[in-house]
Amino acid sequence: MARIVIIGASTGGLPAAFELNTALGHDHEITVISNTDTFHFIPSNPWVAVGWRSRGDISFPLRTPLEKKGIKLIAEAAASIDPVKKEITTSSGTVVAYDYLVIATGPRLAFDEVPGLGPEGHTASVCTIDHAEKAFEQYRKFLEDPGPIIVGAAQGASCFGPAYEFAFILDADLRKKKLRRKVPMTFITPEPYIGHMGLSGVGDSKGLIEHELRERHISWHTNTKIKRVEEGKMTVEVLNEGERELPFRYSMIIPAFKGVDVVAGVEGLCNPKGFVVVDEFQRSPMYTDIYAIGVSIAIAPPEATPLPVGVPKTGFMIGSMVAATVRNIKASIEGAPVWSKASWNAICLSDMGDSGIAFVAIPQIPPRDVTWAKKGRWVHIAKAGYEKYFLRKMKKGISEPFYEKTILNALKIKKLL
Repeated sequence: MARIVIIGASTGGLPAAFELNTALGHDHEITVISNTDTFHFIPSNPWVAVGWRSRGDISFPLRTPLEKKGIKLIAEAAASIDPVKKEITTSSGTVVAYDYLVIATGPRLAFDEVPGLGPEGHTASVCTIDHAEKAFEQYRKFLEDPGPIIVGAAQGASCFGPAYEFAFILDADLRKKKLRRKVPMTFITPEPYIGHMGLSGVGDSKGLIEHELRERHISWHTNTKIKRVEEGKMTVEVLNEGERELPFRYSMIIPAFKGVDVVAGVEGLCNPKGFVVVDEFQRSPMYTDIYAIGVSIAIAPPEATPLPVGVPKTGFMIGSMVAATVRNIKASIEGAPVWSKASWNAICLSDMGDSGIAFVAIPQIPPRDVTWAKKGRWVHIAKAGYEKYFLRKMKKGISEPFYEKTILNALKIKKLL
């Protein structure tokens, strides 16, 4: 009997648990270690931050669907990993042995890299459900006395989609409330151009997103580094233009991501930023019984940029990592060579409040065989439908690879409109 342990139970770890369960049956032991006993659908956080969704709409308890499948849940944070003894110690001191380890922890949010950044400082965040709820509380207060808004990403960020989404969602919500005319909006980003997204752009992402920003009267600054944030004031440095102070009443900034401490502390496992180095089979080259998926893995940027810009790990891409990891663990248990490689393709539905842009990049990192970006209200509808489908399947303990199937089905909605 093989013992497989998964650290993390979000959009990578939870599907990995269910798919491993289906692939391996009940002859092997699967354990999920999570610092929370509740699943939250992170892509919906921007909607939570404006009150379009609540915690209850996008969350459910993990224990029931996992235990129905015979998967053990330890709802504690992992405190240490010993890759030699093949043991994980949790925050309570529980020691969990493994034969195979899947790291799906997500990132550490590096707000500390910029003075005054983050929910403990002067800007909001949509990176977690707790942050999104706090962002909504701040937004409601803002609505009583509206003024300038700054949305964007800090230098070193790799998750630009939610920043663009939130800017457009705020614009749509303020228009619905007849307050948009009172709110100057600015988008700031370290990207060398709008729509770069850490991917050297996707199709005409630059033209499409710039057009939408202009149409919605949102100004922008690219190649921008945030120096510090104070109450109502953000000091930034724009490349070749020097420092400037931007006033705001409300701001949401995506921080840089790093690897979580428990993973980054394992010698030889990670790069200097704490992300797990993996081979083409999602395995650590040093510890071949350790696999990693999702935001926790290291991916080199496709090009050098004037300011540091990371590479996003999108849902479709993560889904392909999960599928490859499951196949390779199964092959290894059966004594066969590992063989499956993740496609690392990207199909993204980016909401804009009342419309949206769909991006397709095959593969995600250029050069590509397929690349395009299309706008339409159908994307907004498709993303809402995908959210419901994902949550329904996860609550039932879906046990099939579903990312590709469900997103491609969502894209078909366009043909019905």
